[in-house]
Amino acid sequence: MGISTERWAELALHPVRIRILTAVAGTRRTASDLAGLLPDVPQATLYRQIAALAKAGLLEVVEERKVGGATERVYALPEDGLTPSAEALASASPEEHARYFTAFVSTLLSEFSRYLTKEHIDLVADGVGYHQLVLHLDDEEFARFAQGFAELVQPLLAKEPGGDRTPRLLATILLPLTKGGDPWPQS
Repeated sequence: MGISTERWAELALHPVRIRILTAVAGTRRTASDLAGLLPDVPQATLYRQIAALAKAGLLEVVEERKVGGATERVYALPEDGLTPSAEALASASPEEHARYFTAFVSTLLSEFSRYLTKEHIDLVADGVGYHQLVLHLDDEEFARFAQGFAELVQPLLAKEPGGDRTPRLLATILLPLTKGGDPWPQS
């Protein structure tokens, strides 16, 4: 992406920007579309945040079209995604990783809270679930699991929005656990 870890965090880890990026994920949206999806965000704030994300390359203009006398831009996420580069992640400090993870969890909380505002909630019918499991795997078993999971999900990522398809958020967190809750050894 060519953006430093600090700059990426400063741009992406803002509550309104997170919501914009989430609304654009997997589809293409105009500023007008986003205004309809985020009615609680003042229009001036929304446009300012869209411009900041586009300038930084976290949103791409994928189409421009004339609407009346104005040019309407259509935005999408960059093809290479929004995650900082492997180099940026490798050099991120523990504090920066904590900020990334906090933004990740905050986004999940925000999306679930929005789900809970529906008039009728049916977790089974809506396909909503949250689970916490512990897998006991050696490194080879974990590598096979990760590869199998990637092979399962990859074809689904290519599906275009529309028709009968409902956008569904899949979030994964994989963490090694210490045995018996012991603290991690300091290196």
